[in-house]
Amino acid sequence: MATEIIVPTLGESVTTAIVAKWFKSVGDAVQVDEPLCELETDKVTLEVNAPATGTLSDIAVPEGSEVEVGAKLGAIAEGAAEAPTAKPVSAAPAPALAPAPAPAVAAATPASGALSPAVRKLIEEHGLGATVIPASGKDGRLTKGDVLAYLETRPAAVPMAPPAVAAQPAPTAPAATTPRPTGPGEERVRMSRLRQMVAARLKEAQNTAAMLTTFNEIDMSAVNDLRARYRDAFEKKHGARLGVMSIFVKACVQALKEFPAVNAEIDGGDIVYKNHYDIAIAVGSPQGLVVPVVRDCDGLSMAEIEGKIADFGKRARDGKLTIEEMQGGTFTITNGGVFGSLLSTPILNPPQSGILGMHKVEMRPIVMPDGSIQARPMMYVALSYDHRIVDGREAVSFLVRVKECVEDPQRILLQA
Repeated sequence: MATEIIVPTLGESVTTAIVAKWFKSVGDAVQVDEPLCELETDKVTLEVNAPATGTLSDIAVPEGSEVEVGAKLGAIAEGAAEAPTAKPVSAAPAPALAPAPAPAVAAATPASGALSPAVRKLIEEHGLGATVIPASGKDGRLTKGDVLAYLETRPAAVPMAPPAVAAQPAPTAPAATTPRPTGPGEERVRMSRLRQMVAARLKEAQNTAAMLTTFNEIDMSAVNDLRARYRDAFEKKHGARLGVMSIFVKACVQALKEFPAVNAEIDGGDIVYKNHYDIAIAVGSPQGLVVPVVRDCDGLSMAEIEGKIADFGKRARDGKLTIEEMQGGTFTITNGGVFGSLLSTPILNPPQSGILGMHKVEMRPIVMPDGSIQARPMMYVALSYDHRIVDGREAVSFLVRVKECVEDPQRILLQA
């Protein structure tokens, strides 16, 4: 008896994924919960684990193909002895296809029987013959990338198309379907689903929100003194490094409580005020920018916040974050300073209405209240906000409150 490998639920609003990589081949032994393949969605890359112990008897969807939630990825047969019987099963349709009388139909039928839904749809939409497209998938299967690549290079064979059809879309089609020729020293790489989604969301934020940015600067002297004084004791007691992120998270939570519009979102004709403080922390990963969420930050200690951020950073680099961990944030913090950024205007993370940008700490001459000039560790901070629901006064006051809390961390403890 075989156990089917099914595409798991991918998270809210995510219905499809690309099979990025198979870790096993047909005939390989697998253990329950062992990673079998890697799926790439619009938001994250995740692994599908084996639902049972046995032998991988079938790979129904090759690498590069698109699958929907609930679709069959493959099958696991019980025991090692069943592996040899699995290959003839997948090859069985071949003899039945050989006697097909009409050459034109026979050319398309064998390929279409093994096509994923996404590939079949592309072929039907463009009236292509599956057998004329070079296949790069496993076992000679045709992938969505193969079809798209063929469409990009097909203009050389366009004379076969009727003149009327080719002439009508001519004004717009070349820009959309024909890429610029790749020149010497250039390399063309298709964007990953994650990168495409990031691009779409950032553009959506620019097109939808009335986005403005306000700036301020923070004297980091008190934070530096605090960290120098308690760093060793903090790490020894909590097993986490005392960084600046937990201080900024706590400062933002306090400011969000005072200016709830910055913690709200627009839903149609309504404003939804969030009475919880789930702070998204922008983290770089090999796949692109991801934004995991530290939930209920008002109820967490600084040690707990630092521990969660460190864990997110490690798992982002390893590609182990889940979709659920990147959904539902109410406000975002991004720290370009770790890469050396001195000043920037962060883009909103829809549907949120505010994002705080932290930057590099630099020693700068500052005129003190007594008129003296001192070299102080200063950081520029930026708050981008949606002016549709956040007024300028609220945005500026929010950033001033963050500045006050960071420059005098005791305010955080006293909520003053």
